Amino acid sequence: MNVQHDSHKLPSVSDYYSATQLRADRWSALRETAESMLVHGVEGRKGSKLLKTAETLLDALAPIELYWAFPGGQVFDHLRKLLEQRSIEDLSISVRRVARALTSGAYRRRKIPVGGEETDNEDYEDESTLAPEDRALGRPYFEVLIVDNVNEQQERFLRNNLHRVRRAEDPFIYEPVIVPSLEDALMGILFNHNVQAVIVRPGLVLKSKNVLPILQQYLNGLNREEDVDGLEPYEYGPEACRLIAKVRPELDAYLITDRSVEDIAGLDLGRCRRVFYNQEDFLELHLNILRGVNRRYKTPFFTALKEYSKQPTGVFHAMPISRGKSISRSHWIQDMGAFYGPNIFLAETSATSGGLDSLLEPRGPIKEAQDMAARAFGSKQTFFATNGTSTCNKIVVQALVRPGDIVLVDRDCHKSHHYGMVLAGANVAYMDSYPLHEYSMYGAVPIHEIKHTLLKLKAAGKLDRVRMVLLTNCTFDGLIYNVERVMEECLAIKKDLVFLWDEAWFAFARFSPTYRQRTAMSVANALRERLREDSHKAAWEAQQVALKDADEDTLMQTRLIPPPDARVRVYATQSTHKTLTSLRQGSMIHVNDMDFKGEVEQAFHEAYMTHTSTSPNYQIIASLDVGRRQVELEGFEFVQRQIESAMAIRRAVATHPLLQKYFKVLTPADMIPENYRESGISSYYDQHDGWSDKWEIWAQDEFVLDPTRVTLAVGGTGWDGDTFKTKILMDKYGIQINKTSRNSVLFMTNIGTTRSSVAYLIEVLVEVANELDDLLDDASKMERRSFEKRVSALIEHVPPLPDFSRFHDAFRSGSETPEGDIRSAFFLAYNEDNCDYFDLDDGLMARLEAGEELVSASFIIPYPPGFPILVPGQVISPEILSFMRALDVSEIHGYRHDLGLRVFTSEALTGLSKKAH
Repeated sequence: MNVQHDSHKLPSVSDYYSATQLRADRWSALRETAESMLVHGVEGRKGSKLLKTAETLLDALAPIELYWAFPGGQVFDHLRKLLEQRSIEDLSISVRRVARALTSGAYRRRKIPVGGEETDNEDYEDESTLAPEDRALGRPYFEVLIVDNVNEQQERFLRNNLHRVRRAEDPFIYEPVIVPSLEDALMGILFNHNVQAVIVRPGLVLKSKNVLPILQQYLNGLNREEDVDGLEPYEYGPEACRLIAKVRPELDAYLITDRSVEDIAGLDLGRCRRVFYNQEDFLELHLNILRGVNRRYKTPFFTALKEYSKQPTGVFHAMPISRGKSISRSHWIQDMGAFYGPNIFLAETSATSGGLDSLLEPRGPIKEAQDMAARAFGSKQTFFATNGTSTCNKIVVQALVRPGDIVLVDRDCHKSHHYGMVLAGANVAYMDSYPLHEYSMYGAVPIHEIKHTLLKLKAAGKLDRVRMVLLTNCTFDGLIYNVERVMEECLAIKKDLVFLWDEAWFAFARFSPTYRQRTAMSVANALRERLREDSHKAAWEAQQVALKDADEDTLMQTRLIPPPDARVRVYATQSTHKTLTSLRQGSMIHVNDMDFKGEVEQAFHEAYMTHTSTSPNYQIIASLDVGRRQVELEGFEFVQRQIESAMAIRRAVATHPLLQKYFKVLTPADMIPENYRESGISSYYDQHDGWSDKWEIWAQDEFVLDPTRVTLAVGGTGWDGDTFKTKILMDKYGIQINKTSRNSVLFMTNIGTTRSSVAYLIEVLVEVANELDDLLDDASKMERRSFEKRVSALIEHVPPLPDFSRFHDAFRSGSETPEGDIRSAFFLAYNEDNCDYFDLDDGLMARLEAGEELVSASFIIPYPPGFPILVPGQVISPEILSFMRALDVSEIHGYRHDLGLRVFTSEALTGLSKKAH
């Protein structure tokens, strides 16, 4: 950050998306300002400006530092006094030490001397640069938030007593942060990612005196949902515990109260770990805090694997690589051993030996690790998978869907779902997402499309055969459903419907309060509670009266309420390796199904055995165990930084005049039609209005856009998305991305994204824009026309996306509903005599336009964008053929360029129809 030493030129608070960013930059600016005062002095015009800047920075930091243990209120007051006394040299030394310790994380490992007279010769190395063994040997650090309206003497008493009970053998070390009110507690846990435990004492008050808008924004969403103002003083403590669990369910809370046990016993205390009465026992409190954190810190399988690797063994089973023997004895593959190191081989063993538990029949550390993952992700059961979410999807579908069951499927979902339907023998009713023709991508399936399909099946008398709704949340491009509304309205039509939410790209969402409300497991738990409430039953009964004999149009326009006896049956599959810490192919299946034990468990076990290797990779399992530990202890912090990084990219592109010439970050308004954005908010950041209220968007809108997915429209550069990705980003600058469309590229921030990575990306885009400017400056008239033609082709003349046409009648059980037997079509194509090939030429188009029915014998998947535009048994429409002919992508999976489009012969279709008849 280039600091302007003038208070009027400092970035304003409104320029920042989060208080965390503001804090980091303000300390950096204060350090540079103090060093400048040391060089230039504080006299004269320049000195006065520097003094004013330092005062402004301290004023901006004062309300923020209340929520952090380091540097702490005492040190912060000391810095103010140094500035008031014009002790600039001491101020510069102290601020530099604080700023460097905050940046490096050194305060987590040791005491930082702040006073100018104290010496500190140790390096302030960044934690990430330390050797792994050095970091592993240190005691993890965290902070404990104490909520109590105490005076300075009482605060000193609390701190001293907690410090006094520390022991050398404690596995962790923590520092207290004391805030006075319930609102301060909520701001503290939403802002300070170091907090792992909260102690709620009886002296707390309700309201915060902190009025800094960037902090108050953390309360906006809660204030809309909770009637905090109506609380009585005796409710403050229990309510604080409940709200803490709602906002940060992974945290431990401890309530100290002077109320009777009878009063407390029946209250909702969230995840309160223990209640202490009257005067707390500080040693007992200390031990409970450590025990609570250790509960999340434990990694049963990873620990067992480490212990196994230390054991001397003789290997007489079927893995020569076990203990690294086949490598250490080799003359030719020593480089592999040197590259990976010894531990990965010491930890290799057969699943039937070593006491490390079996993934297929877990009873020991794997079972314990899966149970801990269920707790972390809010499920009732969690199962680990070592061969990706593609397999997880097939396991769930095979366990729940029987041949002939009808499944409602998002047509542009991952290909594993389509193949899962083939394996299960499902009758598939494909539902179309709304198209984004301009950017050659699909959005998500609107609720009216889902309800319309269900009501049509109900009218045809087929509702009893409808088994599952399968949707992708969030989509590759970042579209997120209102999961609560979808499940409620679908259950109102069929009360035992099963939901499979493909959350392959959404595992991180559990650990952000904003995101969590749109995750499958969170909504399933909330729905379970709501269905038991008397108020819900009354609302449902009233709606039943109002909707008696209602037609489909009325039902479509009404927000339907599920019956009180509806069954909550929800599954989510997550690619842990895609958005959290895990080795490749590490995935999880989360289950929240009220009928799992009675109906599904045995079938699920069989499906799991069908698709899971008998030789699973133990390193993947261990990484899933460790990844769970990480997100329970620091997932909130990492996800918060992930979002901040993405917002920084959005703001940089939106405000940079050169980048605006060639690039555009797609906003919610670009990717979500207005009728699905009830909040009316069109973008996360506007140059004139600043940041939007994300809580409002996520609470109301049918679809929201995941801000960590930054879709950059690149058509203005004259390069298509695939070329821009390969030739520019990857080959020239080493920037890796996953997805492109015809005229866009997708940048995804994740929990490993750094501010330096964001800065590098912006630098690259600016450099590309500058090169385009130079190229056009020197271009001839014809070269300019060529460039403008390429841009026009990418922006204005984009082929429209085709809808799903229909299944051919040979694969349907009636024309009144859309489902089709995809399995029959898939296996019919196994006999080449049933298939023929046609070139994508004008002759084929003429035949289709004349009304001839040609039926696809294969999955046809252009990449990009990667969704199937044809599935086996689907009638080929002129619109689909036009789209295929306009594609200029390098890969079309399922299409043979040398032979053409694979279709069924008329004889095969006729024979199948006669057989079915």
